[in-house]
Amino acid sequence: MELILTGHTYVCRTTYDERAVPKAAGFRWNPSQKVWSTTDIKIAAKLSAYANTETKAVLASADENRTEAYASSSATTSDIEIPAPDGLEYLPYQRAGIAYALGKDAVLIGDEMGLGKTIQALGVINSTPKATNILIIVPASLRLNWQREAEKWLVNKDLTIGIAKGSDYPSTDIVIINYDILTKHSVALRKRNWDILIADEAHYLKNPKAQRTKQVFGDWRYKTKEWKTNPLKAKRRILLTGTPIVNRPIELWGLANYLAPAEFNNFMSYAKRYANAQHNGWGWDFTGAANLDELQEKLRTRFLVRRLKADVLTDLPAKRRQIIELPSNGASKAIDAEQQSWTSHEEQLAMLRTAVEQAKVSDDPTVYGEAVAALREGTTIAFADMARTRHETALAKVSYVSDHIADAIDNGGKVIVFAHHLDVIASLKDDISDRGIGVVSLTGSDSMEDRQDAVDAFQNDDEIKVFIGNIRAAGVGITLTASSHVIFAELDWVPASLSQAEDRAHRIGQTDSVLVQHLVLEGSLDQLIAKQLIAKQAIIDRALDDEIDIEADAKLPTIPTPEDTVSITRKEVTMAVTTPLDATMVKAIHQGLKTLHALCDGAQAVDGMGYSKFDARFGGELAQLPALTPKQAVYGQKLVYKYRRQLNKHLLEAAGAIK
Repeated sequence: MELILTGHTYVCRTTYDERAVPKAAGFRWNPSQKVWSTTDIKIAAKLSAYANTETKAVLASADENRTEAYASSSATTSDIEIPAPDGLEYLPYQRAGIAYALGKDAVLIGDEMGLGKTIQALGVINSTPKATNILIIVPASLRLNWQREAEKWLVNKDLTIGIAKGSDYPSTDIVIINYDILTKHSVALRKRNWDILIADEAHYLKNPKAQRTKQVFGDWRYKTKEWKTNPLKAKRRILLTGTPIVNRPIELWGLANYLAPAEFNNFMSYAKRYANAQHNGWGWDFTGAANLDELQEKLRTRFLVRRLKADVLTDLPAKRRQIIELPSNGASKAIDAEQQSWTSHEEQLAMLRTAVEQAKVSDDPTVYGEAVAALREGTTIAFADMARTRHETALAKVSYVSDHIADAIDNGGKVIVFAHHLDVIASLKDDISDRGIGVVSLTGSDSMEDRQDAVDAFQNDDEIKVFIGNIRAAGVGITLTASSHVIFAELDWVPASLSQAEDRAHRIGQTDSVLVQHLVLEGSLDQLIAKQLIAKQAIIDRALDDEIDIEADAKLPTIPTPEDTVSITRKEVTMAVTTPLDATMVKAIHQGLKTLHALCDGAQAVDGMGYSKFDARFGGELAQLPALTPKQAVYGQKLVYKYRRQLNKHLLEAAGAIK
């Protein structure tokens, strides 16, 4: 018996009596040449003892490279330097994933959900400065999220980003398109020479008969030996999925063939080797599995990088919060009504807030109490009206939320869902149940026995994949550590309520970092509120043990504002009187306010910065006063500091806004 390398093929010559040896190793019989052969170096290595000198050297070198490749496919750290925007950095395992991807023309980033596959793909773009033709294929619900993440993480801010919608196809550097409309834009997609192609949630491409799969991987006709639809070609191809094999090995064939066609070039060979393909008399059964360790090693040494949360837990924060913006298709009427309601209250609330700040620097102690009372009353009215319209929006997005939940289940594990309204919870439960997914719910109207049964079922029954709870009723006193993935379908006005709900999963018994996702519709009020709530939660997380002085007007519900606004505390008011600012400094502050008032128009910024509406109102009033009182000067100094980029350094130094 002798093993030799001929071109890219390993050939094993045997006697008739020796035929069982190469067959057992995985070699295929070539009847025309009467030899056993394989192009798989891993299979060839099993017979290295029979190889000639040259072939042994090739196998030894390949084995060393394969060992290194396997190790790098699960690496959790790397010293590689990856460009990132100021203030952002990659986690160690993300750098390792980017390093692995940069070493290959085609890669499958198969990290478990929540580990930042999107960021790693964008890191590859950042490390490929000449890439200006980039295609990103995603589920429809993730288009906006990819746009936001790209705007946040890409270092080349000159790259233009466009989203394909319906018949509209953008002529931008980066094109984001959803799977559902690939066929509609097939011609346009094949006109460009893509530098990088990214396909997120690539398990969407597991069905070779689906149109979206044919649009990406191509449609090869075996009878005519030609492409009916060519594969999408790119210099670098990056597929992303947390579940490379959703149910069975055969589902991975299309991805493997697209990424490594030289190694995965024969469907039936793959099916027999790894799917235990059997002919049952009626046809072929590809639902089995075999030689999975061998398949994993082959994938990892060719194109797969995969880490589990358990592998990198030390790199992950205890909680990771994300805002997922869903497209507003089908919910536009609800969002329009919501926006009209908010707009009608926004101006009135800005006036009331301004009155409170004016009262703080007033010498009449009764003015402050009256201003706070007026703000409370105005906020209560706005709160009630916005709560009504937000309820309607929540009902309108139920199907979108269900889609996201179903995708999360496909990525493995269980999911905890929180909502506010009973009818929203009921609609979600019905929708998820109709999809054949096991689900339980818990609301304030349930008996204690029913509540416990729901918790027990979620914790212990493998068939129950989803728990839906009311934020207040299910947000305290129960343990839901069977999942580390929390989804908020609706938001509460109070940050602490959200944190308590999150902690149903983040408690003793939880071994994973908890991923928290807020699902909001593009352009909705929740889109604004979520950002403020998460920011406040982060502050609370850092200062749980600190004593915080909460002023009366700060106890109002969280109402979104376009920007952070300047405010003055009672302590600062007192100090302004007891220790007034120097007269020269006060004069400089006043001049700074006048300069800002001349430059900025509030809603639209002439100079690219501008006041927020709230700051513009009170700041403008202070600018037009003949002189500033000590209290007004302290407030003005804070405004001058906030908008310091618009003022010259000498004026800021005189105003004491910078050292």
